[in-house]
Amino acid sequence: MNGYLNESNFVMVEEGFTTRDLLENLLGELCQGDNQQAFFVADLGDIVKKHLCFLKALPRVKPYFPVKCNSSEGVIRLLAELGAGFACANKAEITRVQGIGVPADRIFYSSPCKQVAHVRHAAKHGVQLMTFDNEVELSKVARSHPGARMLLGITADSSPSAHTSMTFGTTLKSCRHLLETAKEEAVEVVGISFHLGSRGLEPQAFAQAVAVAQLVFDMGTELGYQMHLLDIGGGFPGTEETRARFEEVAAGINSALDLYFPDGSGVEVIARPGRYYVTSAFTLAVSITALEEVPMEQPGSDANPRRGEQTVGGAASTPRLPGVGPLGQVEMSQLTVTLGHPHACGCSIFPPSPQRPCPEHPSHSSSLRGPPGHAEDRIADGLQLPELHVGDWLLFGNMGAYTISTSALLGGDPQPQVTFAMSRVAWKAVQLFLGKPAQTEDDRESLCTPLSCGWEMAETLCVPPVFPPAGII
Repeated sequence: MNGYLNESNFVMVEEGFTTRDLLENLLGELCQGDNQQAFFVADLGDIVKKHLCFLKALPRVKPYFPVKCNSSEGVIRLLAELGAGFACANKAEITRVQGIGVPADRIFYSSPCKQVAHVRHAAKHGVQLMTFDNEVELSKVARSHPGARMLLGITADSSPSAHTSMTFGTTLKSCRHLLETAKEEAVEVVGISFHLGSRGLEPQAFAQAVAVAQLVFDMGTELGYQMHLLDIGGGFPGTEETRARFEEVAAGINSALDLYFPDGSGVEVIARPGRYYVTSAFTLAVSITALEEVPMEQPGSDANPRRGEQTVGGAASTPRLPGVGPLGQVEMSQLTVTLGHPHACGCSIFPPSPQRPCPEHPSHSSSLRGPPGHAEDRIADGLQLPELHVGDWLLFGNMGAYTISTSALLGGDPQPQVTFAMSRVAWKAVQLFLGKPAQTEDDRESLCTPLSCGWEMAETLCVPPVFPPAGII
């Protein structure tokens, strides 16, 4: 074992007892007290499964987890234990990762736009791998971190106006000039980096990016660089409900790599899977702290919410449940939920259909709002929710990505508490994966005992079939 993660870092879940059971136990404890703050339950076994599936599907690719996606301690410790690298966007994230003992050679300072002070911090703490896509960034590194190993960030999009969100990465036309400038500045360029985001799910777009990367590799070789590293970015799906399954995405990646950077070419490939690892592992529980009726929209009126909706948000007077107004119109309830800190969640994070422990009641069209005084926390509209009371809890699955910030964990705004859990079977799988054999015959047998919601393990990893607890929500 590498020593980053031990049994004190999580709740051990025994066979037959799932993390959903743990969540309901926590809800039971909270209902007996006064604490109504939002909280997460994280199934670390789900992340173990994702990691082993990644290694099976993309055997040539080393994952570097982007810390900005989820900087919670349990996630960082588990991925460090499994041997993953970390892509850090700033000094705080580098500090976070090195604070648990991750060596500098497993850290990629991946931000294309870096503060000089943060570059100096990386130099002081031995972080060498970084990226650049213009002369300004190159000059920062040349002055502040002469020992850096740089990746040239490129964009493979031939029509950038069609994808205005892709603001980073230089064009193929500018690559030679930047490589020549790096030569003049005595900066070592060791490879190429690109990030297509969700467009990486399209095999044609990914193949085009890899083809462009090969051309730039050839330019670098002509100029005397020892180019040996290719970063293919992120964009991997985090749930099974996405339009492209991970296995399909991986097949397209492998085909492009085999064509342009075949095995034996001497090129190491890394990626930055974020949502892929953590999305499905986290469930968020939030409580309703206020409720208020709102009349339905009248014809020709823009003053009220849409017909038949409940809304979450805004301070409430005496809480009331949805009912029928004096003129027979349907009324709505404005509800306020606790989120730990005011920016813990946003409208792009919540899924369309939250669930509660007893969802069999008739549903009402509803909207969700965050704490009063934070109008930007308009969480979701048009949801079908059961009749709700102040003190009820809403559970949201697939909440692991971009819900926990590094700044909060380093002393900023408070965040919802996270309870980490892992099945004993998954923990034994981690030990076996890292070369620690099962201690007893019972241990060895338990690793091969399928549960009702089992998942297969890769034979090429020399790991027997392993089965985590049921997924949460």
